[in-house]
Amino acid sequence: MEPIIEHKGSIAALNRVNVDTDQIIPKQFLKRVERTGFGQFLFFDWRFLKDGQENPEFELNRPHAKGASILVAGPNFGCGSSREHAPWALQDYGFRVVIAPSFADIFYNNCVKNGILPIRLEKEKVDELLEKGKDQAYELDVDLKNQVIKSTDGFTASFDIDPYWKEMLLNGWDEIGLTLRYEEQIEQFEKQRA
Repeated sequence: MEPIIEHKGSIAALNRVNVDTDQIIPKQFLKRVERTGFGQFLFFDWRFLKDGQENPEFELNRPHAKGASILVAGPNFGCGSSREHAPWALQDYGFRVVIAPSFADIFYNNCVKNGILPIRLEKEKVDELLEKGKDQAYELDVDLKNQVIKSTDGFTASFDIDPYWKEMLLNGWDEIGLTLRYEEQIEQFEKQRA
């Protein structure tokens, strides 16, 4: 995984509550076995009209949201089924950070395990970001090392993250990578067992 130490990017403001994993990546696209290729199906039922054209009313289709790498959403983001495909789709689309007042626990853990930084912020701060990014491009600087979010217009917020997850993201480790840090010791143990 690619480490996240400091991430600068524009936001896509998705002012919706209880966004479930069925909306993030609908079930009909879960047939792939790779972790890539899901971005094209992200929010499929909201992003596209019945005729396959982009829905101009959907938040991520607005010109100022194109190319955003930080998603800001309402409370209880990622609820519903525990599909790991949801963070895969977000990441493949280009998101590295997701900010919301709250997340479903399994979704939150799946994000971290797949290299996406999920940030819980107070609802007032999230509402402020949603307003700032509603009709115009708005950039944030997310500093994981110091656990601070800033913008050039004076917006600032601090966030908490479990030290274990923080270390994983800062170093770009998944759980297999973390285990492989002890490869020498594992090999020595296996030799002694024989």
